[in-house]
Parts: sequence; structure tokens; C-alpha cells
Amino acid sequence: MPTVAPLDLSAFCIAACWLGDVPHFALADGAVHRLDHGHKTIEAHDGLAAARPSLDGKTLITGGEDGKVLALSADGSTSELGNAGSKWITAVAAGPQGAVAWAAGRSAFVRLSDGRVKEFQHPRTVEDVAFAPKGMRIAVARYNGATLHFPATEGKPAELEWAGAHTGITFSPDGQFLVTAMQENALHGWKLADGKHMRMAGYPAKVKSMSWGPKGRWLASSGAPAAIVWPFQAKDGPMGKSPLELGTRGDQMVSSVAFHPKDEVVAIGFADGMVLAARCADQKEVLLRRPGKGAITSMAWDSEGRRVAFGSEAGDCGVIDISG
Repeated sequence: MPTVAPLDLSAFCIAACWLGDVPHFALADGAVHRLDHGHKTIEAHDGLAAARPSLDGKTLITGGEDGKVLALSADGSTSELGNAGSKWITAVAAGPQGAVAWAAGRSAFVRLSDGRVKEFQHPRTVEDVAFAPKGMRIAVARYNGATLHFPATEGKPAELEWAGAHTGITFSPDGQFLVTAMQENALHGWKLADGKHMRMAGYPAKVKSMSWGPKGRWLASSGAPAAIVWPFQAKDGPMGKSPLELGTRGDQMVSSVAFHPKDEVVAIGFADGMVLAARCADQKEVLLRRPGKGAITSMAWDSEGRRVAFGSEAGDCGVIDISG
């Protein structure tokens, strides 16, 4: 049976993640907690709105209501990467070669590995940013679609149009697909080679969490009483195919999903704080954590796939060890 080491904190958990072997919990009140030979805390921001680990897993990129973008190291040290003044940093992303992107108001910013910062302005608010897995390319979620920028060159951006508000964005691990979460209860995708559209609708609620499987064969999502897991094995992605529905519970919505780093197994967090794991191949389920306080808002596996860090909207955080 999995064991749970609880950490009872007091604010909404924006991100539960790992820097090396150390679990970190970034909270909306601006504090970042870590369990490193005891419980330690950094008061990083005056209100925190976004947090993502760097690709090498050595730093946590955070964005705050104080307009600052910080890099936090596992030893607790911090460095400032950017400052938007009085504007909130509403999204951050970590890219190749140490590049970092963030959103503030109608602008997306990219800090390249040499320290140069480039700004890309948009007619409407930038809702989210994501780096492509290969090459220096960023995608911006915006009203009525997405925009692709090439920060290292002065090339013209590519516009991908689809009516409605796009609030989250992610590239497939092979870089062939771009998927957005929408303000309506749907995902939308583009096949980047030819611009083909992919409509992934039918959710009873908004999709607030997406996670790719280890080889990009599946995309798990929240927003239903099960994890909705779309197949991306075919050249046109999920078009014409039905998703898997994993961990179905009639009375509770899935609020967070996180794929295992090596296996096609997804951790599924629910609105009542329960966490399950389910396998794509046979849909077998294992209970990882009983219901707790508040909806699960973030989960992350460690690099070995033996532990899951989790956090909830009530600050009910902790680490699940499945190796026992």
C-alpha cells in the first residue's frame, strides 16, 4: 500500500514539483515550501501566480503578483530573471538551454540563455506560454487562438486561429501537435505540419490540467468525472478516435492529472482530494490517497517514478511513496 507523508499548509497550491530529490510546494500566498531534511520555507513573492520547474530540474521558475520572475534553487537561493513592474506574472514556462518565458498583461517575454529578454506584444491578454520541445519556439495562448514566435530570429510569428478564449497551452513531446485548453469546456489542437484542427469536446467542466504520456502517445486531461486521455499515436492525433476514461467516479470531478515519467500510468487527483493511479493498457486502478481537504490542484512524479508530490486548493499537500 502506498504511504503518504502529509504537509499541512495554509494556502492554495499553485505547483507541487521536484527539484532533484526534493519536493517543493509553491503556494498562492507567495511562499515556496520544501521538504529537505525538514520543512523549509522561502517567502518568494508578494502573491504567487505561476510556477514551473526548469527542464534540468535544478530550479523552480516562479511568477508573482509583485511583477517578478524568479529562479529558486534546491538550496533555497533565488535570483531575479525578470520584472514587469506593477503587472502580474500570470504564466511562466521553462525552455531549452535555460531559456525562460513569462506572460504579463498583453505581452509575452522570453529570456534567452545569454540573458537577453525579448518582448512580444499581442492585441489581447496572453493567457499562457509554452516552449516547443525542439528549437527555440514559443507558443502563446490568446483570445481566438494561438501564436507561435521564434525568439532567436526576427521571423514573422505564425498565427493559429480558432474562435473563443484559449487559456492553457502545451506542445506534444515530439513537437508535431499544439493543444490548448479553452474557456468553454473543450480542448483544441492543431497539427503543426498542415494546420489541421483537432476538436476535443464533450467535457462537463473546464480543463485545468493536462499531462503528456512519456512518449507522447497519450494526453491526459481533467474536467470530467474521469481522466480523459486522448490517443496521439496516429499521424492525425485523436481525430476520429475516442479517448480513454480512466479512474471514473460518478460523484467527483478530476481536478489534476500527471503522467508517470516512464510508464503509461497517470496519477489522477479529484475535487475531494483523492488520488488514484490508472494504467492506459488495461485501465487498472490503484488508490494512492484517500480524500482530504480541497481539490487536488497540482501533482508531479519524481524522476524515478516512485513518489508523487501533490497539493490542493486548501494547502493540503504531501508526498505519496508507491515503492512500498
